[in-house]
Amino acid sequence: MTKIAILGANGRLGRVVAKTFIDAGYEVRAITRSGKIAAELTGAIAVAGDGLDREALIRATEGVDIIFNGLNPIYTDWGKCLPMAENVMAACRANDALHLAPGNVYNYGSPMPEVITEDTPFHPTTEKGRIRVAMEDLFRREAEAGRVRTILLRAGDFFGGTGSGAWFDLIVAAKMDKGVYTAPGPVDLVHEWAYLPDLAKAFVGLAENLDKLGSYEALNFTGHAVTDLEIKAAAEKALGRTLKLTSMPWWVLRAGSPFVAMWREIVSMSYLRFEPHRLVSARLEGIIGTIPHTPLHTAVAGALDDLSVATIDGVSKAA
Repeated sequence: MTKIAILGANGRLGRVVAKTFIDAGYEVRAITRSGKIAAELTGAIAVAGDGLDREALIRATEGVDIIFNGLNPIYTDWGKCLPMAENVMAACRANDALHLAPGNVYNYGSPMPEVITEDTPFHPTTEKGRIRVAMEDLFRREAEAGRVRTILLRAGDFFGGTGSGAWFDLIVAAKMDKGVYTAPGPVDLVHEWAYLPDLAKAFVGLAENLDKLGSYEALNFTGHAVTDLEIKAAAEKALGRTLKLTSMPWWVLRAGSPFVAMWREIVSMSYLRFEPHRLVSARLEGIIGTIPHTPLHTAVAGALDDLSVATIDGVSKAA
């Protein structure tokens, strides 16, 4: 049985990916700083390991075939990203493990390309974008040197899954139980989203098709490139009622950003909400077959159920 270690298994992405690999028949080692994991990860082996402690991370991943890199510091702690990435590379080298990693669109900077392919060049214009480029440069160097094989799958903003910390739950759905949809940007602007259960299945598909992949791959996950108006309509269908439309008060965050670190970090990435972009892939389907894609209304209903926002029928009947 193939053994996979999920780093950051208590995080939003790590939790969904761990559950999906369990369901696919893998032996899953769920690695968290505390060594404790969510009840939904029944079947996983819980192990303590800190992404900033190289030796502890190497011990926690001993003997695995694959390391999934779900480590993601909070926005105000992104200075930890590169040291963590270097420790993950050390753990992969020590265990001769494949490195599976999520990517994002920060690398492309502002102005954002409206269509992002796997060949679109990076042009980071923020500190977070430069950090992401540096991380991917590290992964590529390790692969080209024959030390660590990396398969990276780039995706848009997350929705779906339990946990918190994404735009969907913090902003978009935050007031839906009160009948309000909050748009983070222009309501008719196309924005790339990734429904986590679909993204996790795509990672499993990659793990099961390694013979079709090279030593370093950076692929795009084509999720839901949609507008807020489309998400609002899907949410209204799931909830069975009309939602009042309001906009995120960016002026408040901008005014307070000199005094509130988190607001300052959010404002620095605000261009993502005002510049249209979508991910396309020329290769993913040829590697894994049909790309997992839950219809938007079903995905939104599932995401709301995960957030305990009462829908008409629940996710099990939303399709």
